[in-house]
Parts: sequence; structure tokens; C-alpha cells
Amino acid sequence: MIKRAGVKKGPTAWLDLAAMFEALSDRLEGVFSKLRGKGKLSEADVDIALREVRLALLEADVNFKVVKDVQNRIREKTIGEHVMESLTPAQHVVKIVHDELVELLGGGQRRLEMAGSPPTVVMLVGLQGSGKTTSAAKLALHMRKQGRRPLLVAADVYRPAAIDQLTQLGKQLSVPVYSEPAGAKPPDICANAVKKAREDADDLVILDTAGRLQINHELMAELEQIKARVPVTETLFVADAMTGQEAVNVAQEFHSHVPLTGLILTKMDGDARGGAALSIRAVTGVPVKFVGIGEKADALEPFYPDRVASRILGMGDVLSLIEKTQEHLDQQKAAELEKKMRTATFGLDDFLDQLQQIKKMGPLTQVMEMIPGMSGLARKLGPGQFDESQLKRVEAIIYSMTPGERRNPRILDGSRKRRIARGSGTTPHDINQVINQFSQMQALMKQFTRGRIPKHIRRMMSQGGGTAGLPGLPGL
Repeated sequence: MIKRAGVKKGPTAWLDLAAMFEALSDRLEGVFSKLRGKGKLSEADVDIALREVRLALLEADVNFKVVKDVQNRIREKTIGEHVMESLTPAQHVVKIVHDELVELLGGGQRRLEMAGSPPTVVMLVGLQGSGKTTSAAKLALHMRKQGRRPLLVAADVYRPAAIDQLTQLGKQLSVPVYSEPAGAKPPDICANAVKKAREDADDLVILDTAGRLQINHELMAELEQIKARVPVTETLFVADAMTGQEAVNVAQEFHSHVPLTGLILTKMDGDARGGAALSIRAVTGVPVKFVGIGEKADALEPFYPDRVASRILGMGDVLSLIEKTQEHLDQQKAAELEKKMRTATFGLDDFLDQLQQIKKMGPLTQVMEMIPGMSGLARKLGPGQFDESQLKRVEAIIYSMTPGERRNPRILDGSRKRRIARGSGTTPHDINQVINQFSQMQALMKQFTRGRIPKHIRRMMSQGGGTAGLPGLPGL
């Protein structure tokens, strides 16, 4: 039985791994700042730095055996003449730690393997409550964006409402869901689903298998039977990142019975310290392929070890920033904006439009985390210093203006400001502040378009300080 229905869209989720590794990032940043003051490094300097690296990884809940191996490799690479005698030893150490983190996280991004003859069958396994059913739906949506035709299979016949949950998710995403009446056996369901996928030309089958509260013989036997009946290309273990090192142990158990090809870490947007992500690849040898970062259907992202390592070390993530910009910002509007900036016709309407597009990319502190050199400042900005509700206030003020006032704010007199204040629930002082800061931004844009970077901007970029402030964002 296959059910299809309409699509329900949601905003694209933002992968905030930097926040998850915030404590690790802060401690490592302190280590490297001490090394930057050194003209040359001694073995004692390296040992002190490595002790901090070890503590940082342990506090992030990384497996202690993994920490020991990483520490030994970093020390071996660091204690060498080319680093010890280098004119920039701190940068050498940062690069060595970065490379080790990348290797620890999997080396490079691992994509889903596709079968030579469709359909490709992906089997999701894991304990009950790890998020298999929602991950199945998220993966189906993600792969459909890649041009695939997914079919979801409700093979969990034991958990109450599991079939109904997957069916509802399929309706929301307009993804077909295959299920059978009560009493059907999971191996039969999966085999019949693959047959149905071939008939309907669906080229990707995602099996949502049953889980248990703990690993047992019946669970493993059933998974083995499914693999015997169905040509499974990928076996992905779904692990709850909140369980920390227990997720690593469970992954090892599954891997020993049903060989895994990849992992999906869920709830990476919660209070997880990230240790499972850093440990699971090293302990099992199985790469993390996707991470779940929220409850929405689009909150599943490919896992990029090099980008995560760069963000942990405060080096930014320019590639992700570019991708998010291309995904959320209208390229035609960007070209129009550039022209207006060059001709000094940039108005409040344009500013409002750009503000709304940038908001689609996620919280601005997360955008800052992507910019090299700005991650430290982003972490220092607390809610009081970076209150994004101020953005809504600016929007309300601009919406309360007439088209003529937005094009030319200079015509705003006292009575007009009082009218706008009443319409936006603000005060004339708030409006004056927005207009003054907008005027400053216009002047700043003129200098940028002429190829000149003001001294205070250059100083901010080199020191991680703040400017006079953008509208609604004092101190940034």
C-alpha cells in the first residue's frame, strides 16, 4: 500500500556545529593564543599546549583512547625542526591540529553510494528512540533535492504508531510510503517494497527498520534476514548524539553483527558536547555521513569533516557560507543592489529586503561563525549584546513608513516620526537612531564601492572588535 499527498515546506535548517563544540573551541583558542606570543617553541611549550588540547577533547566527551592517539600524533608531528624553528610556530601547530581533527572526523565528506542498477536500498538501523523514522523522512527529502525518486518503507511493525508516523511524514513531504497490513513480517515488507519501487521507477528505497531499547538477538537476526532478502547498498546507523560515548559503544555492537557503511548523528542541535562525532569514526572506522540538527524535515545536513574542524579552531567556514548565500539570497536582487550601491541610490526598502534575505540564513551569530576571524567575536556576543529582536523592531519602523519616506528618509520631520513611532510601537528616538545608523551605513558603502576600506573596519577585521553599529545592532 502506497500513500502520497501534498508537500509541506519549512525553512532550511542551519548546521551550528560551532556552537556544539563551543567549549572545545574556546579552550583551543586559548592554547593557540599563548603559542602566538612565542618566537620559537620548546618541547615544554608543546607539552603544555598538548595538555590543554587533551583536556579540551576529554571535556568534549571524546573517547579517552582516541584522545591519547591524537595527542601522540600531534606531538610527533610538532616536535620537529621545521616547526620548532619556524618563524610562525603557532600557525604550524594550528595546521597540525586541524589536519588531525579532519582525519579524526573522517578525512573527507562521504556521500551515499548508489547501486549500479536501481533502486539503491538504504537500511536505517539503531536503537529505539534514536530518531530513525524522522531521519528516514529527512533523508528522503534531502535525496529528492538531489534528483532522486525516494520510496519510504515502514518496516517497524513493533513500535506503536511507527507506521502512522512515517505515513504522516510522507504526506507532509509528498514522498510515497510503502506499508503492509498488521501481521506482515519485516523481511517480506522490505522485499515487496523493493519490487514495488522497480515497478514505479523509484530509484531509492529507504528502509525504516525496528529498534529495541537495547541490543538483543532477535533484533540482529531480523536485520540479517532483511539483508539476505534485499540488496542493501548502504546500512546507516542512526545514533542520538546526546548519548555521548554510549552511542559509540552501540555503534560498535551493530557494526560487529550487521556491517555498517555510515552513520547519521541526530540531535546535534541539543546539548551534546560533540564527543560522539569526534570518536565514532575513530573507534568503528565508519564515517559520519549526515547529521540531524532539528525537528524540521529539512534539518538534515551532509557531514563535512574539514569544515567542522575549521569551525572548531575558529578558522571560519567560507564554503558553507557561500552555499547558504547562494541558497537563500536572490542573485538578481543582489545584482540590483550592487548597482544601487555604486550609484548611491540604496534606500531603506533595499535595506529591508536584504535584511529579510539574510534572516533566512539563520541567526546572525551563526553567520559570523562562518567568517574567518569572526568566530571568537560571535561567541563573546551574548544575548544582551546581540538581541535579534532588534531586527524586528527595525522592520516594524520601516514598514510604518510611506514609500516616499523609505526612498528619502531626509524628509522625515517631527510629526512624521511621531506617526511612525505610533505605527511601529517605538519612540521617535528609536527612529532617529535607525536613520542615523542607516546614513552611516550608506556612507560606508560608498567607501567600499570606491575600493577604500575605512581604518576602523580594518582595525575591527584584524582585532575582532566592533564598529559603531548596524541598524538595530549596536556594537557590531
